[in-house]
Amino acid sequence: MKKKIAILGSSGSIGTQALEVIEKLGDLFEVTALAVNTQVALLEEQIKRFTPAVVSVSSPESANELAQKYKNTEVLHGNEGLAKIAKEADYDTILVCVTGIDGLIPTLEAVKRGKTVALANKETLVSAGDIVMEAVAGYNAQIIPVDSEHSAIFQCTQEQNHVKKLIITASGGPFLNKSVEETKSATRAQTLAHPRWNMGAKITVDSATLMNKGLEVIEAHHLFNKSYDDIEVVIHPQSIIHSAVEFSDGSVLAQMGVPSMHIPIQYALTYPQRVEGIKTSSLNLIDIAKLEFFAPDFEKFPALKLAYEAGKQGGTAPAVINAANETAVYAYLRDEIKLGDIISITKSVLDNTDFIGFPSFEEILEADKLARYEAEQVILKLKSHV
Repeated sequence: MKKKIAILGSSGSIGTQALEVIEKLGDLFEVTALAVNTQVALLEEQIKRFTPAVVSVSSPESANELAQKYKNTEVLHGNEGLAKIAKEADYDTILVCVTGIDGLIPTLEAVKRGKTVALANKETLVSAGDIVMEAVAGYNAQIIPVDSEHSAIFQCTQEQNHVKKLIITASGGPFLNKSVEETKSATRAQTLAHPRWNMGAKITVDSATLMNKGLEVIEAHHLFNKSYDDIEVVIHPQSIIHSAVEFSDGSVLAQMGVPSMHIPIQYALTYPQRVEGIKTSSLNLIDIAKLEFFAPDFEKFPALKLAYEAGKQGGTAPAVINAANETAVYAYLRDEIKLGDIISITKSVLDNTDFIGFPSFEEILEADKLARYEAEQVILKLKSHV
């Protein structure tokens, strides 16, 4: 029988690549549900190619137009549509690759059904990792990470005991060899020119500040139940080793591959099997010739240090830095602030937001909302002094 797949975020980089994998491996999968934000024209192309039973878009107007065109497809809209797909649609695995906090509720709904969640949404575990992982255990669900770094660790730890340390690699982004001053004042074009990965604008900015690595550290803490002191970030410019695991006897296993998201996406969808699918190229160690590794510079990349601190603090702190950072990144992409302002805004919001040590789900959502508001206020003050 074909494995039934639902994709929340099918118009983004991860979602479109997932559909490429599914199309390549057509005999293994059936697409039953798709959801996009505003890219309705692309969704229509996907409906024609994959004939999902249910789809969702952001606006009710777009949903009504689609419902008139596609009588045999159930059309939903908004965050309620995402939640309903997760809660009611027919699927075996749901790929959650929407951005931001919008991925949290659908993930929890899928977990409550005991489903497999292929997770490509950092915010879900950063904001509510304790709650989500407790639900995963309670409902006998499974989360398979899609991010290349966490996929690498997941692959290295299968049927392995005595894990001592997780080693998460980072390319270093476009400013690895730039000064602190050059980094803080970088233009949007310079920031979005990532040397290794082709990603969306928000995550590319996070990669430039290394906030993405900080969020990945928090995510890894929850996924693999390791203390923050046992999670190390290493700069690896070639992006060939995606992450590694050190065991108690001193041996290290590393997962290697060309910098392509097709590979971890395919693994998450076919797990526990490995199949031949899309190959951007085979890894040729002779062609690579050299692999380099460096310790991260916390002066140049203070976001990484802040994320470690927030993760160790726990409670609402990770949700706050995630929300504040996201708000600041989008302000930077609108040319309202400088790149160096992102971390100062995020730290200011964390320092001035009430902390809750053991928050409920509702308190996490409220902390997220408040942090976004406070970040907007700081941004308005910065803009008024320009």
